[in-house]
Amino acid sequence: MREAVTHSSYAKERKSQQIKYNERLEFLGDAVLSIVVSDYIFTHCPELPEGELTKLRASLVCEKSLFEFAKMIDLGKYLILSKGERHNGGAERPSIVSDAFEALIAAIYIDGGIEPVTKHILRFVVPAIKNYGMKKSRDYKTTLQEIVQKNPGEKLQYVLVAESGPDHNKHFVVEVHLNSNIIGKGGGRSKKEAEQQAAREALELMGY
Repeated sequence: MREAVTHSSYAKERKSQQIKYNERLEFLGDAVLSIVVSDYIFTHCPELPEGELTKLRASLVCEKSLFEFAKMIDLGKYLILSKGERHNGGAERPSIVSDAFEALIAAIYIDGGIEPVTKHILRFVVPAIKNYGMKKSRDYKTTLQEIVQKNPGEKLQYVLVAESGPDHNKHFVVEVHLNSNIIGKGGGRSKKEAEQQAAREALELMGY
C-alpha cells in the first residue's frame, strides 16, 4: 500500500535509501482495471456492440475518470511526494493521482486477489456506467449522426430558422436537414438545446 502511494519524485529525492515507488504497480493496475471493467460491461451490457463496448471502457479507464474516482477517496492527500512535487501541486495533478489510483488497484490485487479488487473497482465503475448511459441517451445529435453515417453520401445539417425573445430569455428554433429534406424540428433556450430537440424529433420519426 505504501509503495502504491509513493511517487517516483520521492524516491529520487532519497536515492541512497532505494525506496520503491509506484510505476511498476501502475503498470499492473492498468491491466487489472481493464480486465475487470471489460468483464463487467461484457456481462452487464449485452445490448452493446463491440464498438460501443470499446467506447464505454475507454471512458471508464481514462485519466479523467480515474482522477474523479481517486478524488472520491481523497487519494491525493495520501500521496508520498518530494517536497518540490508537493509544493508544485502534485497531490492535485490528474496524471499523478490517476496513476496512483491504478497502483492502488495493483496493491489490492497482489494482497488479496481478484475478488477484493473487483469489489473495489466496481464501487466507482458501476455508478459511472449508469451516468454514461444517461448522457448517451440524452445526446440525440451523436445518435443521429451515427445512424446517418451508416449510409455514405448522406449529409446532415442543422439550420437555425427562428430566434426570438430578449437576451436573458432567448428562444431558438432549429431544423435538422438530411440532404435537402427536413427530418426534424426543435426549440430551446440555446442553439445547442434546439439542435438536440430537433435530432430527438428526427430519431422519433425514424422509429428510434
